[in-house]
Amino acid sequence: MSRAIAILFQTLLAAGLAPLVGGFIRWVKARLNGRRGAPPWQPYYDIQKLLGKEAVVSRTASWIFRATPFVVFSTSLVVASFVPLVAAPAGRFIAGDLFAAVYLLLLGTFFLALAGLDTGSPFGGMGASREMTVVALTEPTVALSIVALALNAGSTSFSQIVSRTLAEPAAALGPGHLLAFAALFIVTLAETGRLPVDNPATHLELTMIHEAMVLEYSGPYLALVEWGASLKLFVFLALAVNLFMPWGIAVSLAPIPLAIGLVTFVVKIGVLATAIAVLETRVAKLRLFRVPELLSASFVLALLAVLSTFLAR
Repeated sequence: MSRAIAILFQTLLAAGLAPLVGGFIRWVKARLNGRRGAPPWQPYYDIQKLLGKEAVVSRTASWIFRATPFVVFSTSLVVASFVPLVAAPAGRFIAGDLFAAVYLLLLGTFFLALAGLDTGSPFGGMGASREMTVVALTEPTVALSIVALALNAGSTSFSQIVSRTLAEPAAALGPGHLLAFAALFIVTLAETGRLPVDNPATHLELTMIHEAMVLEYSGPYLALVEWGASLKLFVFLALAVNLFMPWGIAVSLAPIPLAIGLVTFVVKIGVLATAIAVLETRVAKLRLFRVPELLSASFVLALLAVLSTFLAR
């Protein structure tokens, strides 16, 4: 029963904090650019406003267009329920591991690409094509990055990976660990539509990827899509900070370790979100034909991480 309550708490925590992460990144970027910017909690107001509006659906849209927002949001929420956030007790915290997380997130992306094609919009088709190109290069990198950690832990279970890293803190500074973190960080920027791969603030149709696929959405449908995108960013940041830097995470479900785990998790997410904001103010968006070069480099980093970990065993 205590684990069920902890899982429920973790799921609600992810759903509640996810919009704040994106708002915090935008607020930090505004401050770095010398602007006041919207407050970090502005995404909550945006979601609330969209939920109260009427959804406008194209006459040519099928059930795929209507189902996609629910698929995108639910898959991200399910993944957020079993990735290590505040606690990673020994054993299987919930039925789910590395491969379940990767392919559930891929399922949401697949449906979003189908929705972009469903209405027949030229921009939706363009965004879907670009998104599938990016996904084809990022999904293997995500798997290889965490497989590099799974080789040491002897399991693809997130709890086992965290326990092994906590037991051998020196391994976190090893070459395999650092290469895998660099690869996953690049993939996080690509999968969540951040610079230099995509610009979340753009409205130029010829440069959009994620925004081009959701142009036809409005009202509650758009709210779910945007909330799901925030959850996806939150999940990737959680994987980065808690699989590669799990210090402070609770290894039991006692109240004091959980409180410490919550505080350290918020701090680590804030530091990584700040790093993303600083990076996005220092780099420009890559040309589209240069994006595969960057993602191929991240795949090579992940492959080197696996080889380094395998040879060091």
